[in-house]
Amino acid sequence: MKIVLSGSSSGIGRFLAERLLFQGHHVWGIARSDQSGSIASANFRSSRCDVSDWDQVTNVAAAIESTWGKIDAIIAAAGVQGAIGPAMNVNPKEWAQTIHANLSGSFFLIRALFKQLSSSQNRAKVICFSGGGSTAPRANFSAYGAAKTALVRLVETLAAEWSADAVDINAVAPGAIYTRLTEEVLRLGPSVVGEQEYQAALRQTRDANVALEKVGDLIDFLLSSRSDGVTGRLLSAPWDPWKNLSLHQQSLMHSDVYTLRRILPQERNLNFE
Repeated sequence: MKIVLSGSSSGIGRFLAERLLFQGHHVWGIARSDQSGSIASANFRSSRCDVSDWDQVTNVAAAIESTWGKIDAIIAAAGVQGAIGPAMNVNPKEWAQTIHANLSGSFFLIRALFKQLSSSQNRAKVICFSGGGSTAPRANFSAYGAAKTALVRLVETLAAEWSADAVDINAVAPGAIYTRLTEEVLRLGPSVVGEQEYQAALRQTRDANVALEKVGDLIDFLLSSRSDGVTGRLLSAPWDPWKNLSLHQQSLMHSDVYTLRRILPQERNLNFE
C-alpha cells in the first residue's frame, strides 16, 4: 500500500513508519522536523510540514500526487498536548492552537489528500488517533481532550458522508504509552498537570514495546481487507476485541457501539420525570 503518515518522526508515528516499511508498504512521512536520512528505506519518502498550516499541507499533497498519483491510506498520527493546566489559567491563544494542531491538522491532511485517496483501486483507509480526554473529562487537559473528542466526531461524520464511497475511516485509542507526551507531563509536574495525571505518568513503563505492538496490530487490521465496511468507530488498541470485528461487521454497523453518544436515564434504570 501507499500510505501517508503524519507525525512520523517520533513516538507512535515513528514506530508505525518503521513497522509499515518492514511489511513492504510505501510510506510518505510528514513531520515538522527534517526526516531526511532518518530511515534507511527506498520505500520511504518524507516532507517537512506543519499539518496545522493548510498551505503547507496542500504543497505536500501536490508533491505526493505528482510522485505517487493515488494513495491507499492516510494515518493521521501527529498531535500535541499543547496548553496544559486549569482551563481558566492557560493562555487562550495556546489553547486555541492546541485545538487547531490536533483537529485541523488531521482534517487538513484528509481534505488535501482525499482526491488521491478516493482514486485507490482498493477500499481506501483513513486512521486518526484519539487520546486521553476524548471519552471522559480529563482535568488540566481541556484543549487536548476537546480536540480529540471533536476528532472522533469528525471521524463519525465523515464515515456518514462517505457511506456510498469505498473509504473506511476510524479512530484509534492507543492506550497508555510512554512517549514524549508522557515526558512532558513528568516535566511539568503535579502542580500543573494534577496529581492524578502525574502519578499515572510515573506508573507508565519506559518499555513501550508491548503497548506499541498492540497499536501496530490494530493498524494492520484497519489497513487490511478484513476491516472493510468497519467505519466511523473509536477502537481501543489494548481493550477492544477488534480482531473479531470482521465476523460482526453487519451487526456492528447497525449499532452505536464504539461511538460517542448521549446516555439516557432509562438506559441506567433511572427515571427523572
